Amino acid sequence: MSNSSSISEFLLLPFADTRKLQLLHFVLFLGIYLAALLGNGLILTAVACDHRLHTPMYFFLLNLALLDLGCISTTLPKAMANSLWDTRAISYAGCVAQVFLFVFLISAEYSLLTVMSYDRYIAICKPLHYGSLLGSRACVQMAAVAWGSGFLNALLHTANTSSLSLCQGNVVDQFFCEIPQIFKLSCSNSYLREVALLILSGFLFWGCFVFIVLSYVQIFRAVLRSPSQLGRHKAFATCLPHLAVVSLFISTGFFSYLKPPSLSSPSLNLVVAVLYSVMPPAVNPLIYSMRNQELKDALRKMISLTYFISDYLSLSLHK
Repeated sequence: MSNSSSISEFLLLPFADTRKLQLLHFVLFLGIYLAALLGNGLILTAVACDHRLHTPMYFFLLNLALLDLGCISTTLPKAMANSLWDTRAISYAGCVAQVFLFVFLISAEYSLLTVMSYDRYIAICKPLHYGSLLGSRACVQMAAVAWGSGFLNALLHTANTSSLSLCQGNVVDQFFCEIPQIFKLSCSNSYLREVALLILSGFLFWGCFVFIVLSYVQIFRAVLRSPSQLGRHKAFATCLPHLAVVSLFISTGFFSYLKPPSLSSPSLNLVVAVLYSVMPPAVNPLIYSMRNQELKDALRKMISLTYFISDYLSLSLHK
């Protein structure tokens, strides 16, 4: 294939070679996908319906759940369909769409996690200014900046990637269209522009990372100085889930993109990609609901109300 204009589809990396293992992977990822849909859907419903959760922290959590749903829905359904129908193909347009949506959602999620660390910093270190610094308008603006920065980052990377001349075939060594794997198919000098974009993204990434670290240094200093054991417990209960989500997100991303070339192999790349693209959206709802009593109470109330309505409708139908 001489260039990208002659490519109508790409071939993705399969999870397995045998039919039985393909079906096993389909069932496994279907379970993970349904769990992610259920967990994030419950958080969205609970935050939207319970007025006690209409606070900045839960507003940002609602946005995180939306991004998680979008992120896992960008990659996993196509991979499951390929496993189910024993195919590897994805159209050129579908690949470009995957690149754009994945970069957009991942970038926006990282920006949102940075905003959420600022929210926790203000809540614990400057509680008297919390209402003035994080009013409803400020929260909407910060969420809009997170989504907007992700959109702009994705637009730049996708425009550059789609302009590449591809002459190394159409086999992508990943289960979804990932920019580094597409660049392996390139034979043009356009990669210099991508390197410049990656350097810019790297500066933004490290800037957010340093901001998160400094925020939590200040948070833990304030918590450890607090004389109230109940106050310390409450602060840790709201901060530790966010810190766990950030750690999971950053550690899997770090290992995926900064691991030594000697450790690189198709099977390892596949596993690592699953860890950073599939697992965080699936386990984030569990992490946030484990130590958050307000969220657990809201979910319990919502589930009880659902059972009550179901029983009432069942009795009405029998009558």
